Amino acid sequence: MGSKFLLGGVGLAGFAPSAWAQAAPVPGLGGHLDLWHFVQAGGWVMIPLALLSVIALMLIVIYLFTLRRGAVVSGRYMTTADALLRKGDYYGLLAVSNRHGEAVARILRRTLDFLIKNPKATLAEAREIAETEGTRQASAMQQQIVYLADIGNIAPMVGLFGTVVGMIKAFAVVAADMSVKNPSMLAAGVSEALVATAGGLLVGIPAMAAYAYFRGRTQRLVSEMEAATTQLIAQLGVHYKPGAFRPPE
Repeated sequence: MGSKFLLGGVGLAGFAPSAWAQAAPVPGLGGHLDLWHFVQAGGWVMIPLALLSVIALMLIVIYLFTLRRGAVVSGRYMTTADALLRKGDYYGLLAVSNRHGEAVARILRRTLDFLIKNPKATLAEAREIAETEGTRQASAMQQQIVYLADIGNIAPMVGLFGTVVGMIKAFAVVAADMSVKNPSMLAAGVSEALVATAGGLLVGIPAMAAYAYFRGRTQRLVSEMEAATTQLIAQLGVHYKPGAFRPPE
């Protein structure tokens, strides 16, 4: 349900308020306040806002497919790794880890590769390698979703800049002719200012909501990755002896 909400509410790329399509004519917009007129009324700042909304939508779709449990740990890999560790087939486990793309497989692959290259290494050193690689994998997952937060922060700023430009245009009309008595002459600048603000918020708010959603999902995935890694390293420690990683004859 949360995913549908995020996909349906992101920015200018996916919104079409039906209520606005039935709104009364607005001065300076050339008719009813529909989506196209809304974009036109906001001025040139609506172009970067539209691009930001498209990028945010693309990121959400990508994260829905990549930030999932199967990308971090899978039952099939855990079963195979446990069986190979019990048999002491470390080279076979390394080969299996090379064929899997899960985060846990990458952590164990880096650990086994270290032990194979350093046969006299201790279990404590192996655990340190696993912890370091696990931290790197967790940071990579957490870093990629920060782009949504960046969009959520930048979009309102772009909208605010459009607001300033619109108000400058409105006051420029007054400065050019102090005898202006028709409010409609100011409508274009004021409407541009308000529409730019609305556009920035329309992109920024869903982007921040999506960031909050994926931040929670990432934290759960990191916890599962840590639990799975701890289990495999503990299993490795049960059978591990210095010098056990000798090249096969």
